[in-house]
Amino acid sequence: MKTRHLGSLAVSEIGFGTMSFASAYGASPEKAEAIRVIRGAYERGVTFFDTAEAYGPWTNEVLVGEALAPMRDKVVVATKFGFNVDPETGVRGAGVNSRPEHIRQVVDASLARLNFETIDLLYQHRVDPNVPIEDVAGTVKELIQAGKVKHFGLSEAAASTIARAHAVQPVTAVQSEYSLWTREPEPEVLPLCEKLGIGFVPWAPLGAGFLTGTIDARTDFAPTDFRAISPRFTEAARAANQAVVDLLRRIAAAKNATPAQIALAWLLARKPFIVPIFGTRRLERVEENLGGAAVTLSNADMAEIETAINAITVTGARLPEAVLAYSYR
Repeated sequence: MKTRHLGSLAVSEIGFGTMSFASAYGASPEKAEAIRVIRGAYERGVTFFDTAEAYGPWTNEVLVGEALAPMRDKVVVATKFGFNVDPETGVRGAGVNSRPEHIRQVVDASLARLNFETIDLLYQHRVDPNVPIEDVAGTVKELIQAGKVKHFGLSEAAASTIARAHAVQPVTAVQSEYSLWTREPEPEVLPLCEKLGIGFVPWAPLGAGFLTGTIDARTDFAPTDFRAISPRFTEAARAANQAVVDLLRRIAAAKNATPAQIALAWLLARKPFIVPIFGTRRLERVEENLGGAAVTLSNADMAEIETAINAITVTGARLPEAVLAYSYR
């Protein structure tokens, strides 16, 4: 797999997000199977892996650390702080928490769970409106100076916040939801990343599975699957949004590819500093998704997709209102 750069950080052009092993999509697979899939992604060329304190909470970092221990010096692992997880009990409370003392606690605990000496890329998971971003960036700067962290990132942050943070401690990467049906980063965040030399990491590049074409209005979600409460995944929204999948299927047929591969190829063709991270629990889906890097979309293809998608109105907010409240602050 080819390499791309998030700032100065070299990673595989497609990364692997591991949240799906923490029950966000219903019951998780057995640990041995999860490790097999994560290591299988590495064996197929992935060198960029994403986890977070809040996934579990805590259990996902332990899993990722164990899975990648044999190839630790050959991979880049990102984790995140910023949610209000009790440091004693691991119970996730309401709201966010980026107080400097909390950040330091989380980093020490994450290092222990991952069994790493340093965190390659540390994201603020969501912006905390009660803590100036300059204080957050300054705290991470101190952690970098102490050797506990190598690179600083932000997730779901507004362009103005990114610029303020970058002035204190250079931001290596910004991670936000971005895909053919979720394009909020385009007006302000992507241009700023390009200007400042910051990498951009789309999460949910396959629309939480919808853009793969394997979900329709009849699909049932487990009660613990976050899509069961997502406005964009109501039965009516899924029926209305099939037009996006139909577009991907049409392009895929012409390219001898799958809808998922086209969705990922579209992101890769947008900007050279974009590194999407997909998530899956199945090794065959890992193989399929990585095949998106081999699909070439010409300028004419991209223009055709742009014209078609602009004629489609996507139905439903991308996340519940309570979650969206902490995005683009």
